[in-house]
Amino acid sequence: MLNLSLEVSGETRERSLSLNTGFDGEKQTWEIIVRFFGERERLLETFPDSPIVFLQEGYLIMEVTREELERLTAMPQVIYVEMPKAMHYQLDNGRRVSCITPLQREGETEPGDFFDADHAGGSGDGAATDGARENLTGRGVLVAILDSGIDYSHPDFRDGEGNTRIAWLWDQTLTARQEEGERPPEGFFYGVEFDGETINRALEAPTSRERDVICPSRDISGHGTHVAGIAAGNGRASEGRYRGVAYGSRLLVVKLGNSGDRGFPRTTQLMTGITYCLRKARQMGMPVAMNISIGNHYGSHAGDSLLETYIDEVCNQWKCNIVIGTGNEGASATHTSGDFRVNQQAELAVGAYETGVNVQLWKRYLDHVEIALETSGGETLGRMTEAGTYRFTWGSTDIYVYFGLPSPYSIYQEIFFDFIPRRTYLEEGVLYFRFNPRRLISGIYDLWLPAGGTQNRQTGFAYPTPETTLTIPSAASGAISVGAYDSRSREYAPFSGRGFTWERRQVKPDLVAPGVDITSCAPGGGYAVRSGTSMASPFVTGSAALLMEWGIVRGNDPYLYGQKMKAYLLGGTKNLTAAGLAGGEALPSEKIGWGALCADAALP
Repeated sequence: MLNLSLEVSGETRERSLSLNTGFDGEKQTWEIIVRFFGERERLLETFPDSPIVFLQEGYLIMEVTREELERLTAMPQVIYVEMPKAMHYQLDNGRRVSCITPLQREGETEPGDFFDADHAGGSGDGAATDGARENLTGRGVLVAILDSGIDYSHPDFRDGEGNTRIAWLWDQTLTARQEEGERPPEGFFYGVEFDGETINRALEAPTSRERDVICPSRDISGHGTHVAGIAAGNGRASEGRYRGVAYGSRLLVVKLGNSGDRGFPRTTQLMTGITYCLRKARQMGMPVAMNISIGNHYGSHAGDSLLETYIDEVCNQWKCNIVIGTGNEGASATHTSGDFRVNQQAELAVGAYETGVNVQLWKRYLDHVEIALETSGGETLGRMTEAGTYRFTWGSTDIYVYFGLPSPYSIYQEIFFDFIPRRTYLEEGVLYFRFNPRRLISGIYDLWLPAGGTQNRQTGFAYPTPETTLTIPSAASGAISVGAYDSRSREYAPFSGRGFTWERRQVKPDLVAPGVDITSCAPGGGYAVRSGTSMASPFVTGSAALLMEWGIVRGNDPYLYGQKMKAYLLGGTKNLTAAGLAGGEALPSEKIGWGALCADAALP
């Protein structure tokens, strides 16, 4: 993708949905992810004018010109370079069915925390919680929300005295104004950081306009506010009715950047957000449960992208758990798969008024196949057999192809197709990918369109495959990946991204949680109903915070994080296949992983 971005013209790059990601046309620089092993001083001396963010374990992010990129990749300390990708957000009964209420009881709560008997029954029928074996609220644990921001004035994120429960808020979309004391966090070169004291001053302001002057961060979409409410809202605005899971925890919030790229964050911004939360947790000496309800389809879905390998590294740092939703592509037409021996073509429909589309074809490098693009009228646009760059024309559409090679982190081969309109819209019609096998060992291939509903409804594969529709980075092996089910009907949610991971067949999702018609916080102080794996993952994030309080904060198990946390959560899951949730299929299931969240059973 980066190679193709470097080769095409600036005009073509601007018309592409993907090749312009991270490119600054004014400065003529590319934002890149770098895997680097060497002295950071050497890098700073070699590129004194290039902004650099040093992440964890040899990962860093840079902004470089083309000439600097060529010098960078020539350095022996550089292992790999990757271009950022645009990501997309994945759009009250859940606490009870997830066995969270048996871990909480009335009393010993912070001022302003409310109790609702209708949502607090150890038996699941509204019984009182006096028999709860623990009273876990997430106290002493940080819940980190990396999303679209938060309405920090919402009562559910304030304690009984009206003070904020947010320890730190980093808004990556704001521009620092040094004269007013606003600055990015240490080690980062964009965004504005607000501490709890600043947020409290904003909350004391007599008007919303004055409040916004002190802390101007807002959640326009409401997605992050909703997610935060499920994971950690205390229900003050609803007298406890819509209380979240870890309602006694403190919050870390990262509002992910959305400049350019049609308003979506980039993978680089997510990586810096993860690094920020980890650093803050270390500084505060507190365990942290991070929630990520965002993703894309770009990659092999085998868990080997730089973003996913970075998450795996972070999961081994400090006392940290990372929970990621698997996306909402399960019922979409964004994925198809086959065997070159049997399925020797794939059919793609491009709808009217489509402004851009890209397709990834992934296969094993040891399979040699000729790939041809053919129109519904039988015209062959071109053929490809070897690695390199190709360009074809289909009516009003230019098709740029990069026939790639394996990377140091992947044995697989990607062929990337970028459909770019010559004027305003792409050619409408059907296009066939024809496969002529030359030598086959594996024969398996998969094709993906972008996730997140970026295409028109008429655009998609004619014969979609619902499996392996989990979005990236939920394929990361170290993360806890969460799908969605309907807790009222006890049915799998068809939109929920499915596993397993491609080729390696690692079990994903790990488990499922309620994700249909979930009521939670909305900007303005009220509540809203949303569905999606975005709503399922914070149930697990909050549950992880409860278990971390029991284990780390209370000293029952000081090592309750990472893979151990995943093992405990999976050990407590409910086998819903017996109830027909996954059609009676055996566990682990590509739909629900090892089962449905049950926090009470996960606690030893």
